[in-house]
Amino acid sequence: MWPHTLCRMTLKRKLSALERMAPEEKAYVMRRVNHYCHLEAPILLADNAYPLSRFTMKKKDREVAGVVHSTYYYDSREYTRFFPQHLKWAMASGDISHTFPQPCFCKSRPILPPDMPNNNILLNMDKVRHFLWIKDPFGWEEKEARILFRGDVRMKPHREKFIRMWQQHPMCDIKEGGGLTLYDHLRYRYIMSLEGNDVASNLKWVMSSNSVAVMPRPKYETWYMESQLRPDYHYIEISADYHDLIDRINYYEAHPEEAKAIVKHAHEWVEQFWDKEREDLISLLVLDKYFKGTGQL
Repeated sequence: MWPHTLCRMTLKRKLSALERMAPEEKAYVMRRVNHYCHLEAPILLADNAYPLSRFTMKKKDREVAGVVHSTYYYDSREYTRFFPQHLKWAMASGDISHTFPQPCFCKSRPILPPDMPNNNILLNMDKVRHFLWIKDPFGWEEKEARILFRGDVRMKPHREKFIRMWQQHPMCDIKEGGGLTLYDHLRYRYIMSLEGNDVASNLKWVMSSNSVAVMPRPKYETWYMESQLRPDYHYIEISADYHDLIDRINYYEAHPEEAKAIVKHAHEWVEQFWDKEREDLISLLVLDKYFKGTGQL
């Protein structure tokens, strides 16, 4: 554990970067901070909150507050270590598809109407699985004009339905499970990003490629701010029941410049997450907002 004085001095220096920013960038940073933590002071300290000093990695089958899998531990500890360790928080690891009755830090949350506060406070956790970018060696014209999907269907009836509907269609290469490398995926123009237990884990890397993500409007979001993606601007939107999949793809095959524009816009969205210093600052500001809002700082 860092000495308290050094911890506070380092945090103060890091947070001061906000004041040195140009007004436009400062406003951008604060929009994201307030997006990840919708709550305004006073913020309720959850009944199951515990001190940061008790936050540790999962060992064997222990299921107690403060004990989480290593990916969630390291991704959040990267930022919580700068705060005094007596401060309390509530944090949940894993795929989160529900809203908490009290404020809680997590990786994902349901997308609610804008006027409805969300107790799920987002941090960028499980980055090794979700925040993956790729350099696509294939241009749009080089890719096969077909729709690809590979994915786990266990306990995911919506994915089973999608496969049943379209796996026999000649424009589709759709199968349960894996079996393809990311390189193999990149040979296709259209890649399905279907939500699983929460968000679609492939959406980030698909949007960094020269292929187009195809999906219904998302129901869940993470640090990637899926709720802010614009249909038919950042991705191709299909209906929630998948019935219009082929019609939508046929449209973009007939209008390739519109499909290429979606690729361009997707790249622009992805690039905002590449500034590591700024991403670190936003993460620290989210935590700072919470600790101040709960009256602990």
